[in-house]
This record gives sequence, C-alpha cells and structure tokens, in this order.
Amino acid sequence: MANNPVANLLRAPELKEKILFTLFILLIYRTGAHITVPGLDVNSLRAAFGSLQNTFFGIYDMFVGGGLSRATILALGIMPYISASIMFQLLAAVFPTIEKLQKEGEDGRKKLTQWTRYTTVGLSAAQAYGYSVFLQSIPGAVSNPGFGFMFTTVTVLTVGAIFVMWLGEQITERGIGNGISLLITVSILETFPRAMAGTWESFTLGEIGVFSLLMLGVVVLVVTAGVVAMTMAARKIPVQIPRKVVGRGRIREGQKSFVPLRVNSAGVMPIIFAQSFIVVPGTAAAFVDLGPLSTLADMFQPTTITYNITYGLLIIFFTYFYTAIIFNPVDLAENLKKQGAFIPAVKPGARTAEYIDRVRTRVTLPGSIYLAIIALVPFWILGFFNVQFFFGGTSLLIVVGVGLDTVQQAQQLLLLRHYDGFMKKGRVKMRGRQRYM
Repeated sequence: MANNPVANLLRAPELKEKILFTLFILLIYRTGAHITVPGLDVNSLRAAFGSLQNTFFGIYDMFVGGGLSRATILALGIMPYISASIMFQLLAAVFPTIEKLQKEGEDGRKKLTQWTRYTTVGLSAAQAYGYSVFLQSIPGAVSNPGFGFMFTTVTVLTVGAIFVMWLGEQITERGIGNGISLLITVSILETFPRAMAGTWESFTLGEIGVFSLLMLGVVVLVVTAGVVAMTMAARKIPVQIPRKVVGRGRIREGQKSFVPLRVNSAGVMPIIFAQSFIVVPGTAAAFVDLGPLSTLADMFQPTTITYNITYGLLIIFFTYFYTAIIFNPVDLAENLKKQGAFIPAVKPGARTAEYIDRVRTRVTLPGSIYLAIIALVPFWILGFFNVQFFFGGTSLLIVVGVGLDTVQQAQQLLLLRHYDGFMKKGRVKMRGRQRYM
C-alpha cells in the first residue's frame, strides 16, 4: 500500500468516484457563482459594497464567496436553505408537532425536509426581491430599472438558490462529505488567495516588515491548531451496559462505553447569531442618515472596546442558548435507560438527566470562551500587524469542521473496503462516534 495519502484515496474505486463527482459539482457551483445577473454594472455595485463590509451584506457575502457583491445568478447561495433549516430547528423547541417529526425516524425526517425545501423557496423569493430593490437604489448599477428588471432578478436568484440547494443534496447523496457545508467551505476558501495576495503586495510595498509577516504566519498556524483541537475536544461520560440475556440462552456480556459531550457542541452558530446582532447599528446607519445611529455605529466598529466586549458576551450567551436547544439531557437519559445503560454512581432517569445537564453546563463555559476568543483574534491581528489578510472566526471554524468531517468520511470508506486509512498518523478521533447523541 502506498504511503501517499492521495494515492490511498484514489485506490478505492468507490471513493474515487465520490471524490470526482464532488469536485465536478463544486466546479459547476463556482462557475455559476461568476455569471452576473443581466442588466447590471458590476463596478458600481462593488463600489457600493465597499462601505457595507461591517453589515449584514458583508456577512452574507462571505458565505457565498463574494457572489452578493458581484450580483451573480447564485448570489443567494445556500443561505436560504440553511436559514430554513435553522428556523425549523428552533421551532422544534416551541411546537410539539415539529419535535415529533424529528423523532419519527426516516419518514418524519423526509416530511421535515420537504417542509424545509418549500420554506427555502419562499425565503429565496423574499430575499431576491429585497436584493433587487437594493440594486435599484445604487446609482448607475442598473441600466434599465423597473418591473422588468425586478421580475428577472427575482426569478433568476430564486431559481439559482433552488439549484444550489439541489447541488448540495447531490453531493450528500452521491459524493463525499456534507454537500451544504462543502458549498459554504469552497465559497469561503475562494477569498483566501485574494487576501494572501493583498498581504504579499503590502509586504513588497514595504507597508509591513519581515518580522510582522513571520509573526502573522505563526499566529495563523497556532490559531488554526487551536481550532482543530477544540473542535475535536469532548468530555467523556462513562456508561456501563450490564450483562443481558438476548434469547435462547445467549448472554451479551456487559460493556463499558462513554457518552462524548463536545466542548463546542454549538459549532459556529453562536458566532453567526452574535454577528447578526452586532452589525445591526452599522446596517441601520448605512441605510438611514440619522445622527444617533451614526454615533452608535461608530461605537460598534471592530476596533473599539465596546465592540469587543459586547461581541464576546453575545457569543457566550448564544453558545448556552443554542446548546440548550440542540441538546436535550432528558432525551439522552431516556435513551440510556431504554438500552439498560447507566452512568456509574448515578441513578437512571431524572438523576441521570440532571447529572448530564450539570456536566454540559460546565463544559459549555470553556467552549463559549474559546468561541469568543476565536471570533475576536482576527480583529486583533488586523490591528496589530496592519495587514489585509483576514481569516474570520466563523470562516475558520466552518473550514476546520467541514474538513475534519470530510476526512473522517473518507477514512471510514477506506477502512470498510479493507484499505489503509487516509492518514496513518494523527487520525481523527471522536468524530462520528457519538453513540447515544
């Protein structure tokens, strides 16, 4: 067996086909992300977007690889589908019907997926309409404003969002990795070469020195390594499965296992929620010329202490908020009880749920602080090194998380086919092993 990990990947025919199919879909996606909506002056649009980087538009533009600032036919990207998915996830905590569908198995998930798709179409049309109105408000951006332009833009962007949703589902079903996550990751990675080129240009012009450039590289490596470590970190709760008679005199021996509670179980969602709130003053000031709003927007610039403190506290709050929504200790305790499993020295049922909830609360605190630091470090780097290279906490967490999950899937497929793993050293542990989650 070759020691080259790429050769290991291509050695398995099934995995090779999945990788090639995934790359083909990603190529289609990035090609469509460079086709501009008819009737637009892209230069005027980019000039207008220069002042909207710290608004909702700037955040959205990052997730679609700059498609919003270029007004491409796939400008909405996969975000309407993600918004619909998050909406149903949050509504499950309020409406028992949705929660019941989540627990009904495959049939319930299919029905919930169908509802998510319908909601995606509605959100796409609404966002496309708002975006078309915004385009017409930019002087010189639209050559022939009016109903015809709005109808064409809404139709093209809505169909584009549905097409992106379909591409993501195709990757999930026939490719490798989670299609939705991979589309976002590719969009984020597209901005990295431009940022690195801008940093190198600043270095050649003498705007930054050799020491600053080397320190920047070291900081980026350290932060990335920290994100990888914290993404994989988990608190293992020991679980004992007792000896059991399974039929015809056969006895299943007792087993020892564990329930992994991830330090960062909320993922990147707390940062996205916090960003959505922290950019409200800047977004309002960009569209409404009002003195108090401008003052408030200046107070919440990324370089201010007010921004750093508020942003950090919002991330900590939303980490606990989102973790409480997606993780139910009562359900976990019931699942353990049904399987006859128990936590040593803890009574099954309500006491187990209380114990798991207490451990989760303690584990979430360092996870939330870690998220806040990861989100704020890029702004500190920009101010300290005075460089154009920006790797946001949101984008870094997404890229690392998706990369680890994709590598883990490739690893599992290779091992199932009796091949050596994709990586002989530093194998990804703890990913995909949440037996009772």
